Amino acid sequence: MLNNSPFQAAAIVRSRMPANFQPRVALVLGSGLGVLAEQMQDAVAIGFDELPGFPISTVHGHAGQLVMGTLSGVQVVCLKGRGHFYEGYGMGVMTSAVRTLKLLGVEMLFVTNAAGSLRTEVDAGSLVALNDHINFLPGTPMIGPNDERFGPRFFSMANAYDAELRKLLQATAAEKGVTLHEGVYIAYPGPNFETPAEIRAFGRLGADVVGMSVVPEVVPARHCGLKVVGVSVITNLAEGLSPFPLSHEQTLKYAAIGAESLIKLILAFLENVAKTPAPKA
Repeated sequence: MLNNSPFQAAAIVRSRMPANFQPRVALVLGSGLGVLAEQMQDAVAIGFDELPGFPISTVHGHAGQLVMGTLSGVQVVCLKGRGHFYEGYGMGVMTSAVRTLKLLGVEMLFVTNAAGSLRTEVDAGSLVALNDHINFLPGTPMIGPNDERFGPRFFSMANAYDAELRKLLQATAAEKGVTLHEGVYIAYPGPNFETPAEIRAFGRLGADVVGMSVVPEVVPARHCGLKVVGVSVITNLAEGLSPFPLSHEQTLKYAAIGAESLIKLILAFLENVAKTPAPKA
């Protein structure tokens, strides 16, 4: 039986949309980054608990709200918080939410998250644009019956993090004097942090940053044809690369530090998106 939760959630969101509101961009705001939604004009917020299929986050720093409004002249939808595999929802934790965004008519999904760095020169507070990922979670959100209403059974992940959008993001960063590294994200199940041996192995696999999210959003986004751009805020050097013990408190502390640069970058990026015409339906 196909899941109709995205259609139900989209109907609820549309019923509360301001007049003539058509979002172009959806933002997923990770740990400590929800403050960006507070800068939206004419904002309307809906709790995840009111939206069928949306996860109720159990993680401190994840508010669990859908907020719609205008940022830098672009109509956007923000997800303040996300669900994670380690919370027990399974690999499909974000699939309904992403499909709801697709039904609302957004063109692209901008994912943000807090992550650890496997490169000692990319320390806490740095920003890393994601150019690919390695899925180390147990499975994929697309396991099970395929819903042809959203996408095909088999689909490409060759350009998972859109090259043209990343080029625009890098150009925006250069304009604003924001240092933006690039790298490959590896998704780890959590909620425990990785062991030093795992980090060494991940480095040999080609990973640059490690986190516990992103993939459950990016895979269904690509399945339903959304373009994706992603940025990790580095909150720490990964286990074994630093003498400091890892903690969620540290994650929130450095996510807040990196958020200042990321918010500056996202606002400027949206300004550049506003200068480009929306694609014809």
